Amino acid sequence: MNKSPVILALDVPERVRTLELARLLAAEVGMVKLGLESFVAHGPDLVRAVVDMGLPVFLDLKLHDIPRTAAAAAKMALALKVKLLTVHASGGAEMVRACREAVGDGLDLIAVTVLTSLGDDDLAGVGFNGQAATVAARLGKLAVDSGAHGLVCSALDLPALAGIGGTRVVPGVRPAAGPVHDQKRVATPAQAMKAGATWLVVGRPILEAADPVAAARAINAEVA
Repeated sequence: MNKSPVILALDVPERVRTLELARLLAAEVGMVKLGLESFVAHGPDLVRAVVDMGLPVFLDLKLHDIPRTAAAAAKMALALKVKLLTVHASGGAEMVRACREAVGDGLDLIAVTVLTSLGDDDLAGVGFNGQAATVAARLGKLAVDSGAHGLVCSALDLPALAGIGGTRVVPGVRPAAGPVHDQKRVATPAQAMKAGATWLVVGRPILEAADPVAAARAINAEVA
């Protein structure tokens, strides 16, 4: 497996383009992410196609349902031979435990704490008390104590999560001179790694670059 800490977020709607990008960037990234857009459009067959290319897959479905339903979906993801699968920590301890029991150590169950598109005001609007880092720490501890192998969080929340074990998958990563798009709590690749990230999820800064390979290589060079 490539030693790069970059997970390429293949958030594009076209199957052919998804596979083209996976092949193009396979040597530059450590893993590829397939999320809701791709999964709804193309289903498990796309996941199998990428896995069959020999690429580790992060299936980012952010499961959040009653424990039985979430666990059943997690078990199906296990059968697809993906490496990482996301659930929402806010689904609760019982849901996270059920999902972990369903997958065992056949894949890494990664719990989403606070989305990088949400700021403090957004969290207050949906009923969470405290700043984003405080909420992330509370949800992160619940998830890891319930069996999650790691967490998804903003780089800005990593210090608050330092006492909680597991893998750290960090989205909202943007090169210093690049646009932040719809993200609110972002960091550069170097900042995220210095703060304790295990994996960096990067999509548009690579996919929308004039030369995606060069963009990926620049990020790898920055964190080397």
